[in-house]
Amino acid sequence: MRKLTSLLISTYNWPEALELVMESILLQKILPDEVVIADDGSRQETASLIEKYKAIFPIPLKHVWHTDDGFRKTIIMNKAIHSASGNYIIQIDGDILLHPEFVNDHIKEATYGYFIKGSRGKLSEELTQELIKSKQAKISLLSKGVGSRINSTRLPVLSPLFYGDPVKTNDLRGCNFAFWKSDFIAVNGYNNDLTGWGHEDIELAARLVNYGIKRKQLKMTAICFHLFHKLNSRDQENSNYKAYLDAINFKTKTCNNGYLESLL
Repeated sequence: MRKLTSLLISTYNWPEALELVMESILLQKILPDEVVIADDGSRQETASLIEKYKAIFPIPLKHVWHTDDGFRKTIIMNKAIHSASGNYIIQIDGDILLHPEFVNDHIKEATYGYFIKGSRGKLSEELTQELIKSKQAKISLLSKGVGSRINSTRLPVLSPLFYGDPVKTNDLRGCNFAFWKSDFIAVNGYNNDLTGWGHEDIELAARLVNYGIKRKQLKMTAICFHLFHKLNSRDQENSNYKAYLDAINFKTKTCNNGYLESLL
């Protein structure tokens, strides 16, 4: 079966950052088969930006949107993955700039029976503002303001040294995450009962591991960079983390309100 790759981007009301993300996609050595944007209710500025890039993208660009009714990332992610044509999903956030080999690295690392937990470098507030002002998505490891040097360094020959614990789930980040769509559907996707910021990714990872899908950690390959921003409200963090612990303790494989329920 041919691997068809969908690059999935979550976004909410930060079109300046999303524009940089789109520019970094255009710099990819190997493009995904499509890009799908999961939009948790952004205003018209984001829709207009996406329409601009639809006209110049050499691959399909889909925009999946629902009304703004609070932090409902899990629901829009489920809907976006339903619309994805690819059988392999590479997931990032709308504030993540991609190394030119990012997609290519992920495609090379894709393995049946595994999901990918990637890493990210961090950019300072000053460098973030400079990039937004210039609308330039190229990042040099030597640039002032690039943090997390190991995570920001691409050296694929060393990457296997970091594959790590195949059943560890508490450090997954949805900003650099890849999986087979069939595995995602098998565990009923993201848990829609997790509202507000926090831990929806690790709760999903726990159910994937319980289902028998192992984790492969990537460092020094599939490099990406996180734009600086202020922290989101974390009012629901504790209750969401409890759901993660429940998935661990009860060996939960699916959720009752997830991917399938998002389609009703």
